[in-house]
Amino acid sequence: MPSDIPFLYLPNMQPLFIVIAVIVLGFVGYAAWKAEKRRREEFGIWAAQNGWSYRPERDKRIRHEYGFLDRLQIGHSRRATSVLRGQWEGFPATAFTFRYKTGSGKNETTHWFGATVIHIERPFPELRLHPENFLSRIGQSMGFDDIDFESVDFSNAFTVRSKDRKLAFDFCHTGMMEYLLQNRGTAIELEGNSLALFVDKQLEAKDLDPMFTHLRNIRGLMPEYLFRD
Repeated sequence: MPSDIPFLYLPNMQPLFIVIAVIVLGFVGYAAWKAEKRRREEFGIWAAQNGWSYRPERDKRIRHEYGFLDRLQIGHSRRATSVLRGQWEGFPATAFTFRYKTGSGKNETTHWFGATVIHIERPFPELRLHPENFLSRIGQSMGFDDIDFESVDFSNAFTVRSKDRKLAFDFCHTGMMEYLLQNRGTAIELEGNSLALFVDKQLEAKDLDPMFTHLRNIRGLMPEYLFRD
């Protein structure tokens, strides 16, 4: 019967589906390889122009040096690559891409983020600041500490956490809040003498100048009395 004809050909379609899947995966893999090759070349050019060192391969030292940063403690199978080191306007500085995974088996997901760090003049207690989101609002409803400020707009835009509330208020003064409200995607951690800025994607050479400039601006807005003690 005519209605049976499609079913007779279905088994013969399976090899074609497999071939198509292999071709698609091949294109995806090639595109990823090309993108990584381009990133490495551009990092190398940027490093040469700025007198920095550059290591494209996995660098285990990053987890030891910056493992105290909360952002580097998420998930499993963590590793840093594309590590650049040098000086930015007189501050020792580092940049890297970080990969981690969540879940396992079929539910495993790979995540990437980029980080730039400058080492400022003196150490400070931990302070974390990042854009307000759904998860942070849930955390606040469950009692996790989020410091609120006189600016309702700023408090609604950012989650700020620190065990040292005085530092948080000294750091988030009026000028700093105004600047950060103009840069609402800012996600930073301050701990020890490391001031780190994060972006939720693989780092690219074109990100370095604006990210380090952003960090330098944040450092410039920190009250100078914080550095006199």
